[in-house]
Formats: sequence, structure tokens, C-alpha cells
Amino acid sequence: MIRNKVKTFKHRIGKNKYLVVKIFQAAAAETRGGNALATNALNIKISKRKRRHKNQ
Repeated sequence: MIRNKVKTFKHRIGKNKYLVVKIFQAAAAETRGGNALATNALNIKISKRKRRHKNQ
């Protein structure tokens, strides 16, 4: 992996909220003999945080 950069943005359109994740990735592989594999595969897990309610 040469470079990995992640940007996240929140957009609101009407009552709907959208989370946009932009991932910039670069990979390279090099060999003199045999096999080399450069992959740009990634795993993303997005979870919503639970909000704590204050006691009033």
C-alpha cells in the first residue's frame, strides 16, 4: 500500500441525512521473478453511534 486517504462528508437533503465516504487508495507491486499482486480491495464498516439522553 503506497497511499491511503479517507474523507467523510455529511449532507442533509430535506429530512434525509447522507454520509459520503471518499476513499483514495494506491497500491503497487513489483518482482523480478514469480508472482506479484497489487490490490485495491477494502473493507468498510459504518455504524451509527447511540446518543445518550441527559437526565432532566
